[in-house]
Parts: sequence; C-alpha cells; structure tokens
Amino acid sequence: MSAGHGVKGLAELGLKTLPQQYIQPPHERFDSSDDDEEQPNNDTIPVIDMSNWDDPKVAEAVCDAARKWGFFQVVNHGVPIHVLQDVKHATRQFFGFPAEEKRKYSKERSVTNNVRFGTSFTPEAEKALEWKDYLSLFFVSDDEAASLWPPVCRNQALEYVKSSEPVVKKLLAILMKGLNVKEIDESKESMLMGSKRINLNYYPKCPNPELTVGVGRDSDVSTLTILLQDEIGGLYVRNTETMKWIHVPPVSGSLVINVGDALQIMSNGNYKSVEHRVVANGSSNRISVPIFVNPRPSDVIGPLPEVLESGEKQIYKNVLYKDYVMHFFSKAHDGKATVEFAKA
Repeated sequence: MSAGHGVKGLAELGLKTLPQQYIQPPHERFDSSDDDEEQPNNDTIPVIDMSNWDDPKVAEAVCDAARKWGFFQVVNHGVPIHVLQDVKHATRQFFGFPAEEKRKYSKERSVTNNVRFGTSFTPEAEKALEWKDYLSLFFVSDDEAASLWPPVCRNQALEYVKSSEPVVKKLLAILMKGLNVKEIDESKESMLMGSKRINLNYYPKCPNPELTVGVGRDSDVSTLTILLQDEIGGLYVRNTETMKWIHVPPVSGSLVINVGDALQIMSNGNYKSVEHRVVANGSSNRISVPIFVNPRPSDVIGPLPEVLESGEKQIYKNVLYKDYVMHFFSKAHDGKATVEFAKA
C-alpha cells in the first residue's frame, strides 16, 4: 500500500481483520459499547443557542462551558448551512479520488508544507497507527489557497474558514471578557487567531473497530477549534471530574467548539483544553472538518496580564508558540502531556 491509498485503501480491500500496525495497546483501546448511553443530563456537553449573541446568558453559558468542559456545541451560529454541507461534500469527493491524485499532496510530493495529505498522526513516533486519513491545509492567503489547495475542495474549504470567522471573533470576545480582558487590540487578536489550519478528516469503516482508534487521546494546540462533524458520531470528551468519556452527539447544523492548549495557557488554566478521542466505526465511513484557530508561530504565549491582575498564581510560563507546536508534533498522541511543557 502506498501513501496515496491511505487507510481508505486498506478499508476497501475488504479486510476481515485489522492489520497488526493499527492494533492499539489494550489501555488505549476504547469500546464505545461499554459507554453508558444513559448519560445524566448534567453529564452532557452543552448545546448553546447563539441566535442572540448579546444576551448575557449566552456569554455566561459559553464561559461556563469553557471552564467546566472545554467543549460545547453552538447552533444558530450564523454560518450558512449550505457552506457546511458543501465542505462535507467536497471532503467526500477529495477522499474519493484515486490514490495517485491524492499522492500529489503527500509529504514527499506536495509543493508546499502548507498542503499535506497524510494518514495517521505522526507515524514515526507512534507505536500503533490510527485509523484515519486527512488533508491538512494551512491558510496563508487567498492567493496561495487558490493556487495550491486541491481544486475539488479549495473554494468550499475557504468559504467555511471565511464564514466561521465572525463566530470565532464573537466567541473570543466573550471568552476574553470572562477573563477580565475588556478589549481585543490588534496584537491580542493576532495572538489569539493569527493563523488558521483546516483539516479534512476521513475515518473509513473499520474491521475490529474495538482494537484501534480514529484519533488517540489528545488535546488541541489551538486557541479554539471549530469542528464540523457528520451524522455518524464517535467523538468522545473526557469529563475531568469523573474521568469518564462522554460522547459528543452529532446535532444537525451545529458546530462543536473546543478550547485548545494555547487558550488554556493564556487563561492561566481558567479555561480547559480537554482530552478527546475519536472511536473507529465498524459500519460507516465518518468525516469531520476542524478549523484550528491558532496564535502565529512567532508569537510568545503565556498567561494574559489581565488574568494575573487579581493576584492569581501564574501556572504557565511564556513559550514561543512554534516551540510548543513542534513539541506536540514530535510525539504520539498522549493525552494532556503537552501542556506540561509550558508549566511555570
């Protein structure tokens, strides 16, 4: 199997058993059939209706969710539903291409590091591989996207990134206010959302799904992640109080928002970047499309002065964002270990 076929190529061989290199050690496996479907109401990720952004109750719900869960879903968020449908359709089209077409964008062949088709997470660092293919697109400018992103998904991915920007700005304004940051000036804005990456993820149907994972336990290195998931489901989030895994059910038209490590560091730990994982599925192909809203690589991030004004002890030191990200990508998914890198 060459890089261009990816996990999808393996899945389409009609394998009855999972290839050895994808079998996760027992402690990393996750059997979703063990999951308690009857989650009590207080043990579900909040779904927040954003139709009235100025309502103080909305701001309160967003900040509470970021403190307790690090995850929430938003509905009536203002991103047109057709934009969401289009990018999902384009994702399926890209992964439906023949291997040689996708291989043009592989690490070995892509003309730029900003466009990358790949499989699993960091194959060099992982003991067992994850059951997932992806196309990762780092946004530099409209012009670069127009010339280098794959034509089949270029416009749809760009449209989704652009349409989600007002949501991101409103959410960050609310979250900053919750930290006593009254105004987001230009330098703060660039630190919060100076760079963006969009990933198109494809999780093929899997033989022996209980032996592998779609994505292992990890948290994101972003400020915020905006995730579009399809109707299949499979994303689980760690409840940090009970340590149980909680399913994030697909809600039609919603976007899943989660706090990333950068925001946890900037908020001095007030907002939580929480462990999550994706289970493999034995009966369906699943796609998801996250946008990672990040500081710029050259930004130094650390707890915001406004947060420390009240006399809070500084938990994190200042780190160059690029170093933090390099540390994250140099190793396999390992839950929350990355943020230790920034501990004061």
